[in-house]
Amino acid sequence: MASIFELPDDLLATLIESFPCRDAQIRALATLLYPRAAPCRNLIVHGTEATGKSAVTSRLLEALSSSRTDTDDSLLNYAIVKSAECVTARHLFERTIGSVADALQPEGNGSVGRCETLAALTVELTKLLKYDQRHDKNWRFVLVFDDIDHQRDAPPTMLPALARLSEIIPNLTTVFILTAPSPSLLRVSSTPQLYFPPYTKSEYVAILSRPPYTPSALPNTTAQETTDLWTRFAAAVHDALSKPASRTLPGLARSCSALWPRFTAPIAAGTYRAREFTKLLVAARAHFQDESVLEPGITLGPTSKPNGTTPKPSSTGVNGTKTGDKEWSRSTADLATLLPPTARLLLIAAYLASHNAPRHDQTIFSTWHSGRRRRGGGGIAQHTRVSKRGAKHRKIARKLLGPSAFVLERMVAIYAATRREWVRDSEYEDHVVVDGDVGMAIATLSSLRLLVRVGGAGGGDTMDRGGKWRVGVGWEVIRGVGRSMGVEVEEWLVE
Repeated sequence: MASIFELPDDLLATLIESFPCRDAQIRALATLLYPRAAPCRNLIVHGTEATGKSAVTSRLLEALSSSRTDTDDSLLNYAIVKSAECVTARHLFERTIGSVADALQPEGNGSVGRCETLAALTVELTKLLKYDQRHDKNWRFVLVFDDIDHQRDAPPTMLPALARLSEIIPNLTTVFILTAPSPSLLRVSSTPQLYFPPYTKSEYVAILSRPPYTPSALPNTTAQETTDLWTRFAAAVHDALSKPASRTLPGLARSCSALWPRFTAPIAAGTYRAREFTKLLVAARAHFQDESVLEPGITLGPTSKPNGTTPKPSSTGVNGTKTGDKEWSRSTADLATLLPPTARLLLIAAYLASHNAPRHDQTIFSTWHSGRRRRGGGGIAQHTRVSKRGAKHRKIARKLLGPSAFVLERMVAIYAATRREWVRDSEYEDHVVVDGDVGMAIATLSSLRLLVRVGGAGGGDTMDRGGKWRVGVGWEVIRGVGRSMGVEVEEWLVE
């Protein structure tokens, strides 16, 4: 007896060739959707971002809907509704009815009317699907809701109600594509779930070793040597950047395309050969430490010099330091450019309050004694005679120790005392008061976790003068913020 379980193996082979490392998911999805296999009523397809859920589902349904060639009528029709394009639940319902109507191509039905509730959606879908006698008895319709867990203004009963549509319309299969389903998502028992796991390192390399990701052949290098170098290069980029920072295929492909010209520059210059992968990796290790390639955007390239030549890319010296131009490979998205001037001044004042003892504030920031502030501790660190027994005990620099808690009033006092000297502007010459900008800047620093409240977590007012805080940045960050405003923070620290 012939088996009733049939799958279009030729179409599946084409899809598996187009989506490598997803053969198990493609076969399982085809089994649960194809009318002559084992179709189900509801299906949950879930997985993290950029794992191929939507692309595989769309291509598979497109192939299955056009697989039957013996007759003009197909065994399967489908409609895909993207929740990201729907601003309200009513918009989603009307988009669903319109997509189903376009997929069936009804003749003379006219435009679809208003659909504001789940009950109206059920009535309209029943008219379109249940009482349509033009199709084969094994015909099914697949309705896909893509990214449905991020639908805006969705009522809490929307997903369970959509899962109940297949109980009213027997030839309907509803597919929900989402990120992480909860145990009681649909409130329907025995709903199959198909998981798209994240790609592993070997799968990433296998995908990037296929078109359209493979680069063209390098000069003075064969195509096979370029392919082998690209494979090892993609694995190195995954370990350096994608594994800790960006675990998606588009992010890894973007990083590889951005770093490949810099990585192969010594080959084009004739310095190294394609087989010397270790030397190429050592020469380009500075680029593998720059995570700015993971951020798509407009970056400044090397500018031309007056004589028409372009500056050479940065190279690495013997001691591991870069000897060329650094500006074109450095990220500009740092605190010195993102924070406003008031927030930067408050952050510096918070760092000084965390690393200087309160007993030194009057000597460093006050002008009462000599009319000027005494930087560098103002001679506080006195030289004392050290005995042989005490020679082993040396004081550690304050900036190398962890930050200590300070009172908010003390930070604001340091800000008010130093703002006139740090900011050379006529606006601050005679107006040194604490205004609303200070409160807004403190709230901004607190929301960015650059200032962390100590004790009474989440309670009390942010502008409470007696509240205790702690700075949340280190010495390297605060030194860059200070130099962006012309302030050497080290001169205001007590050793």
